[in-house]
Amino acid sequence: MKAIEIHGSTGDSTILVGESIRSLKKYAPLERMVVITDENVRRHYQKDFPSCEVIEIGSGEKVKTLESVKEIYQRLIEIEADRSSFIVGIGGGVVCDITGFVASTYMRGVAFGFVSTTLLSQVDASVGGKNGVNLGGYKNMVGVFNQPQFVICDINLLKTLPEKELLSGFAEIVKHAVIGDPHLFSYIQENYKKGFLLDTGVINKLVSDSIVIKSSIVNRDEKEKGERRKLN
Repeated sequence: MKAIEIHGSTGDSTILVGESIRSLKKYAPLERMVVITDENVRRHYQKDFPSCEVIEIGSGEKVKTLESVKEIYQRLIEIEADRSSFIVGIGGGVVCDITGFVASTYMRGVAFGFVSTTLLSQVDASVGGKNGVNLGGYKNMVGVFNQPQFVICDINLLKTLPEKELLSGFAEIVKHAVIGDPHLFSYIQENYKKGFLLDTGVINKLVSDSIVIKSSIVNRDEKEKGERRKLN
């Protein structure tokens, strides 16, 4: 396992590459945990979820709205979640965005973390503290900068992804390599076939090196005033 640190204005964030979803209880208090996930992730991995409250949302960009956020707020009120609660988003980019936004705004903010289940969210959406939802057809129009306490990048969760999802993640890794690390770019050229087959050693290196590139930029420009814009 490799731990990568981001030092943000709202606190530090630790990205754990190679950690398991089954180790989640090591990083968040089980008795105060609330999980937000989507229907697809829950179907595949609920057996690995901790025993806690689970809020299920639909899947896809269409659910990344203030209406979905409102429904989650209402459910949190029903289960009497308070400022001592810890919210964990288990899913891809949409789940991470919604979870981060909800946690940052419910009762003026509660602690949160992610278990990232797609390659793209492991190297992009779950890293860096940008949490937002769409409004009126405009993407990420409403949001906050707030760092999750942790991000678990469990490589084993990538095995159920369709090829299209994997390709999106690999494209982001290539982009990071072009921006920040010619050695990583060469490694991709030499090992891309093993990467597509999710070879454990190769995919762990690709994910961790890609996150190192993004996290170094975020540490210098958290609020996207300059250098971070080239990651978009």
